Amino acid sequence: MSLRPVPALTPDDLALAQRHLVRDAAWASAIGSLSGGVVLAAFALSLGAGPLVIGLLAALPFAMQAVQLPATLLVERVRQRKRIGIPALIVARLVIVALAVLPLMDNKSAALWWLIAAQFAITGFSAMAGCAINSWFHQLLPPQSLGSFFSRRLLAATILASICTLAVGLLSDRPPLGDQRLAFVVAFLGAGIASAMSTMYLWRSAEPQMRDAGPDGRMLSRLKAPFVDRNFRRVLVLLGAWNLATNFSAPFLTVYLLQQLGYGLGTVTALWVTAQAANAVTLLSWGRVSDRLSNKAILAVAFPLYFLCALGLVFTRLGEPYGLQLLLLFAVHLLMGAASGGIGLATGNLGLKLAPQGQGTVYLAAVGLVCAVAGGMAPLLAGSAAEWFSARQLAVVVRWVSPSAVNEVSVLRFAHIEFLFAATAAMGLYVLHALSRVQEGTEVSERQVVQELGLEAIRSVQQLSSVGGALGSLFPFERLTERRLFGRTRPARRIEPNLDGWHAPQVTPGQD
Repeated sequence: MSLRPVPALTPDDLALAQRHLVRDAAWASAIGSLSGGVVLAAFALSLGAGPLVIGLLAALPFAMQAVQLPATLLVERVRQRKRIGIPALIVARLVIVALAVLPLMDNKSAALWWLIAAQFAITGFSAMAGCAINSWFHQLLPPQSLGSFFSRRLLAATILASICTLAVGLLSDRPPLGDQRLAFVVAFLGAGIASAMSTMYLWRSAEPQMRDAGPDGRMLSRLKAPFVDRNFRRVLVLLGAWNLATNFSAPFLTVYLLQQLGYGLGTVTALWVTAQAANAVTLLSWGRVSDRLSNKAILAVAFPLYFLCALGLVFTRLGEPYGLQLLLLFAVHLLMGAASGGIGLATGNLGLKLAPQGQGTVYLAAVGLVCAVAGGMAPLLAGSAAEWFSARQLAVVVRWVSPSAVNEVSVLRFAHIEFLFAATAAMGLYVLHALSRVQEGTEVSERQVVQELGLEAIRSVQQLSSVGGALGSLFPFERLTERRLFGRTRPARRIEPNLDGWHAPQVTPGQD
């Protein structure tokens, strides 16, 4: 497959390209799981990194998104996105392979500085590639099936990432030759293999000829377009607020589990895989509901669940005296993973759906820029806050005084990283406010989203179990939705149920 764009794509070409993109996402997720996320944080901690360094490493992928601005100019001038994206990815992934040398260095301080420098290069070239690839995807994929496509893509990515992360955790607990450094060497080399596979499938995907965005005009005016578009500006505010809130605590979850709670990397990766498994199981349902209803409706359900889980991490300490803390952590990760699946799918779809055709490069670059600023600031601010909170604690104590004794029970306690989880939950209130101002089309209630998700779960059970099928025939759950809908409409209007679920009206991109 050539790096040049194809003037016209047949339906078979599109189907083949989408299959390649699903496989590319799976291998790309393996790269992230073997060289980033939990593994990167654990490796940095093994080199002596503090909260500020962890915050910097978490901020780099967002801060380097600023590279998308000059990359946008390059894409618009060259108009061959594959020719820009593939070479940039190759450079970034060669640096990932070079990380395998760092665990073998005797000077941990020097290794830590080289790790930071390598992350600058990896995230910078990845951002340049992402600018070209996002525009490529925007033109390649039909808007009406974004939910189903990305749910399949994220499902494949989640499964392979979970397997790789769990393998690294187990390898770290039982390292080759008893040397934990070798576990990180194996992880980084594995990321190199995954890099080759991901790049190969992306190379094989066809790139359609780049559409003309209209009169040339001044590039500055075109870059301003997403911020002038009132409804898309609201989307940018929403995505910025979400990235600020979630990245204020998410990068420090590994630090919290490893250092503050004292769990091993094997347990931490098992918790991460639990969240990813919940993400994978619910992705297809989120995708189908997103296509039938709206991305905004999905977020209205998933956002509150995620922020409640972030706050719930603090309360898992209540189970510690009874040996239930780990069980509570698994439960919180399970719910957080399910919520993250819907959020990741809907936020990605929202930008793609509301970006006007022919202007995807500029609009999606604006999304990347806003997410970069918010997501880059959050870990740096949180790292500074974590340093300050490390020697402080807030406790709510209930005291019982009797003639014979004085008893005290701590009903609530915040210490160190737990303050960051509470701050994330508080920021979630503004995220929900920002979501309420976005216009995607016909408004859908949160209750209808929950009903649709329930129906999706019932359909899945009916397909997998004869018992589920029998229950479905005895109690037609779809009638509940039908009756509620009839109750909210005028008698003169009749709503016919569809075997595949309720279909929302068509949405006009950019509608305000």
